[in-house]
Amino acid sequence: MFDDQPVRGELDEHVENMLDLLNDYDITLSKGTPEDAREQLTIMTNLSTGEPEAVDTVEDVEIPPAGNGEEPIPARVYAPAGDGHPTVTFFHGGGFVAGDIDTHDELCRMLANRAEAVIVSVEYRKAPEAPWPEPIKDAYAGAQWTSRNADEYGGDTSTHVVAGDSAGGNLSAVVSLMAAERGMPNIDRQLLLYPATTYMDPMPSRAQNGDGYFLTAQDMLWFVKHYIDDEIDAHHPWAFPLNARRDKLAETPPAFVLTCGFDPLRDEGHAYAQELAEAGVDVEYSNHESMIHGFLNMEGIVDHTYEGVEEVAEQIRKA
Repeated sequence: MFDDQPVRGELDEHVENMLDLLNDYDITLSKGTPEDAREQLTIMTNLSTGEPEAVDTVEDVEIPPAGNGEEPIPARVYAPAGDGHPTVTFFHGGGFVAGDIDTHDELCRMLANRAEAVIVSVEYRKAPEAPWPEPIKDAYAGAQWTSRNADEYGGDTSTHVVAGDSAGGNLSAVVSLMAAERGMPNIDRQLLLYPATTYMDPMPSRAQNGDGYFLTAQDMLWFVKHYIDDEIDAHHPWAFPLNARRDKLAETPPAFVLTCGFDPLRDEGHAYAQELAEAGVDVEYSNHESMIHGFLNMEGIVDHTYEGVEEVAEQIRKA
């Protein structure tokens, strides 16, 4: 189904402008401390996003924590007017170290409007303060909360999608595996947007696109160093889902996997789509040949962002 390897096209001219801007501001995620990376991603977001779209309801909430004695999990709900909307639990990207519900606020607004969906964006704990498996605990708790509470915001909780970009794509795949094994919550579709799916088996795109296109191969090594305390944990399927056995993958919901031609994570996203398909999962795959990692958050500069967001919104509507 996905035998042909994804390729790079011609780099989009607006992406070239974005890369020039990032170079002007010396945006390099792994050159300092985790706090530096968080600040860098916030600066990048401010440079690359447009004016926030209005959504009928935007509300910050607190989700009960996964374990006793832990702090509540912040989240933000985006809801269009009316009832019966598909519900989405969304996990932001940022290498498990950076990013938050604010860096992905505009993306969630666009998805809520275009898909006419209730979006719950979960502020899971991040490494190194909370390394694996703490973020997956929060992500799973967030998905449970959405499935039980989104109806209060006009959501149809019988139609539940998990979605995320980059590290958030990883969490979406992992939560789908966890939910299949535990029998809850219901998840009808997993949307994996340029996901990180492996660590131990780096693929050709890590070298081909490893420098010069925003996210670098060095960034990925740096992120994982903070996320995984013990290297043996990197073999766990709930750390990197490409480790999962096919019989476990077969129990997960239909999937949409999106990759980018100029992304170091391109080939591992493609490989995960292949593995899901080989396991019998209904998979749709889309490679944006002229794009870089993170382009769905660049609508202020990259026109193609809107096409990508509409594609994701269509996948939400299919659930």
